[in-house]
Amino acid sequence: MKNYLPEGKLFNSPENKYYLQKPERMEEAMRNGLILEGHAVMCTAEHDLIVELPFGRGIIPREEGALGITEGTTRDIALLSRVNKTVCFKVTEMSENENGIEFRLSRRLAQKECAENYISTLKCGDVIPAKVTHLEPFGAFVDIGCGIPSLIPIDAISVSRISHPNDRFFNGQDIYAVIRNIENGRICLTHKELLGTWQQNASLFSAGETVGGVIRSVEPYGIFIELSPNLAGLAEPKEGVHPGQAASVYIKALIPEKMKVKLIIVDVFENLCFPGKINYFINSGRLNRWEYSTKNSGKTMISIF
Repeated sequence: MKNYLPEGKLFNSPENKYYLQKPERMEEAMRNGLILEGHAVMCTAEHDLIVELPFGRGIIPREEGALGITEGTTRDIALLSRVNKTVCFKVTEMSENENGIEFRLSRRLAQKECAENYISTLKCGDVIPAKVTHLEPFGAFVDIGCGIPSLIPIDAISVSRISHPNDRFFNGQDIYAVIRNIENGRICLTHKELLGTWQQNASLFSAGETVGGVIRSVEPYGIFIELSPNLAGLAEPKEGVHPGQAASVYIKALIPEKMKVKLIIVDVFENLCFPGKINYFINSGRLNRWEYSTKNSGKTMISIF
């Protein structure tokens, strides 16, 4: 099957560079119905996107800017937000005028092909690549192919609770996600299942080690500190501590049968770290069932797809 990737993944490929070098190669791409990528440098007052080409310019008319623009199901902000970013397109027409060579392009047709040949084939539990496009308090919007958007709700990002998706992701980040459900053609994603079970995460640490963490919650009975996106431990209460701070912690004990990690805070300081690289335990295939819990823990955390 042809790969339909998030926008930007094709831009620097040898094939894309080849077709963008000369007008006759762009014509060849038009005849073959190929999907290419270019850099959108401007959105006009009419909301047409202008794409920079080495030998001229490309125009994506407003109605060709995205699926749903003509029908009103996609807002024009989807076009404005593409300025100074990579856009995918299919070439539909070539012409010459006093300004030189001009190509008419369609992002909508590229998205339509992606939706018909790729998105429509996805099933619940499929693990797919995605690219973070923007973050809201309720979740992360991602590109799952040719600029087609989907959402990862904040509670599906990781087992360790976060106050905002920017605690975990940044715009433009390449990630993996799982198809959680498909309803009326809309795809909703989840992410936490790819980050490992309690046992898999706990196996990365040992009692007696001092490691770094992030304070996620301060409760009267203790402080929850994230050691990894799917593993947090509890330390005793301490004054002057608040969520979002970084900490160095001593691991006192790991207790699989209770899914507990006992910690002692060594130091607390302001967290100046950018969201780090995500370590995936799963990044391909299809999930039917995922269980975070350990045996005999008395707690059950299962995802069924």
